[in-house]
Amino acid sequence: MSGWTAADLPSFAGRTVIVTGANSGLGEVTARELARVGAKVILAVRNTEKGDAAAAGMTGDVEVRKLDLQDLSTVRAFAEGITGSVDVLVNNAGIMAVPYAQTVDGFESQIGTNHLGHFALTNLLLPKITDRVVTVSSMMHWIGYISLDDLNWKSRPYLAWPAYGQSKLANLLFTSELQRRLEAAGSPVKAHAAHPGYSATNLQGQTGNPIGTKLVRLGNRLATDAAFGARQTLYAVSQDLPGDSFVGPKFGMFGPTIPNAPRSPLARDKKKAAALWELSEQLTDTKFAL
Repeated sequence: MSGWTAADLPSFAGRTVIVTGANSGLGEVTARELARVGAKVILAVRNTEKGDAAAAGMTGDVEVRKLDLQDLSTVRAFAEGITGSVDVLVNNAGIMAVPYAQTVDGFESQIGTNHLGHFALTNLLLPKITDRVVTVSSMMHWIGYISLDDLNWKSRPYLAWPAYGQSKLANLLFTSELQRRLEAAGSPVKAHAAHPGYSATNLQGQTGNPIGTKLVRLGNRLATDAAFGARQTLYAVSQDLPGDSFVGPKFGMFGPTIPNAPRSPLARDKKKAAALWELSEQLTDTKFAL
């Protein structure tokens, strides 16, 4: 499977997949490819006009629904609106290295969007999910450190990149703890994570720092495209993998897709994963529902 690409996707006929942030970038490619092979794909997006525009370029059964991960009331409304079963949830949406801001619920925007919003969404949908949850992390989790005492950067000086790294590390700890809980509950559902390497999408270039933005855009000249990045997610969505797999390019930024991408020592901390889960339950007022 070393040369695996989206062309190797199996049929998803009769299956339903939710993809967050599916109006552009990796999410759009992920949704488009899954719709192409027969899935019913729900594009969960903050801007439904952009979602409609993305859906217009897709073939198959595609639906656009409102979801703003920075507002837990819309997360709850979205979950309540899903009445049937869902085979796969793809937690793809994210923001990267943005200036300090708070979500509607008072969370630092990166941890709020990239982790807490998806944490709540997963827990609320979990009784309806039949196959797997795939969460998109990043190589930048290596610079991340989880501060359980100050997850939302209220008492320490805000730094955009460390905040992003914290949120991406949280994605991996969330995946590990979710898999542990699923196994303990006797559930057949699997939790996986994936990272795209470094793909040039509109995620970059929103740092609010002119110098940082120029450096990121310069780096994009060396980056792979969104199709390459989405390939990692699609592999995690479609292949038979052990729980808590971390899918990514073999050589970090490029290379064939592998199911055991390197993760940092902090991403393997089971005690921190459990503690982050408990804190996330408190902050979002959601719990493991199985």
